[in-house]
Amino acid sequence: MLNQRLLRNLDFVLIGITALLVVISLVVIGSATHINNPSEDRYWFVQRQGLFALANILIVFLMLNFDYKSLERFSGFLYVLNMVMLLAVMFVGQSALGAQRWIQIGPISLQPSEFSKIIMIVVLAQILDKRMGKLNTFKEIIPVFIYVGIPFVLVLKQPDLGTSLVFLAILFGMLFVAGISLRHLAVIVGGGLAFMPIFWHFLKDYQKKRLTVFIDPNVDPLGSGYHIIQSKIAIGSGMLFGKGLFNGTQSQLNFLPENHTDFIFAVIGEELGFIGASIILLLYLVLLYRGIKIAGAARDNFGTLLATGITSMIAFHLLVNVGMTAGIMPVTGIPLPLMSYGVSALTTNLVSIGILLNIYMRRQKILF
Repeated sequence: MLNQRLLRNLDFVLIGITALLVVISLVVIGSATHINNPSEDRYWFVQRQGLFALANILIVFLMLNFDYKSLERFSGFLYVLNMVMLLAVMFVGQSALGAQRWIQIGPISLQPSEFSKIIMIVVLAQILDKRMGKLNTFKEIIPVFIYVGIPFVLVLKQPDLGTSLVFLAILFGMLFVAGISLRHLAVIVGGGLAFMPIFWHFLKDYQKKRLTVFIDPNVDPLGSGYHIIQSKIAIGSGMLFGKGLFNGTQSQLNFLPENHTDFIFAVIGEELGFIGASIILLLYLVLLYRGIKIAGAARDNFGTLLATGITSMIAFHLLVNVGMTAGIMPVTGIPLPLMSYGVSALTTNLVSIGILLNIYMRRQKILF
């Protein structure tokens, strides 16, 4: 069990923000699903999400008993496990919404690509820890891209463009903190932009349509552009104070698709209005600030890199999801952290918060 000195070092602000976001998510999920729930139990989604939230809180508490540094020893095993899970999706995965991303284990559908994010953060932290301050030649940089490139391609093949882009956000965030040469970083980014016309031909038709309707949703208003149009209507109709919880029309009358998962922020905008949405965004900003603070306070480079990767992941999710629902980002299927419904995403997010807490509580050498 944790001793009192470690407990006093916990980041209670981060714990409070996380708990508040999870509670808000349960309320909003209940509002979004209580009418259109196909189950006889109107609050089945809320109960399921709440149950797994409690289970993950227990996992986080158990994680705090172990020094985060032990993750470094298991990085090789975790990388292999990640490859096995992603390959398993290709052969025994379940398809939904045009993508094969899930593995069915009894009544639970798991999405390995979600778990891949936190695994890749651990693996990258271990690799970059050895290269900290030495990333000034492509000889040192290329192996890092190879490590990320293999799972990147496997996830892209599912297809899951959103998670693939999250990998890149994590990679570049951690490379920057690891001290990559800005000249090399500019060359890599420039090469990636030059490759975009070729990359376009590897996208699925529905992915191309999503990018096209991002520019003009009215190109396909009843197809690929429908999500964006309805989301913007929902957010706009909320105005300053919102229509009130359980009183939204776009979500309650089933005009807004995926209202409890990818487009849950549109429900927030409609029912809680500009003020409610702004308060929730402020909570996220505080969470990101704590992540940056933890990265700076870590006792070693491995902890700094872990915290950087997690903060980069959450920041990218937040930017893309909110931008997507507001119509200023393409639809990529990236969930809102700690808010969207989903067992795999919730587990990944809470485990990530657990690692941040672990790093912060051990920011100084503590005698046991």
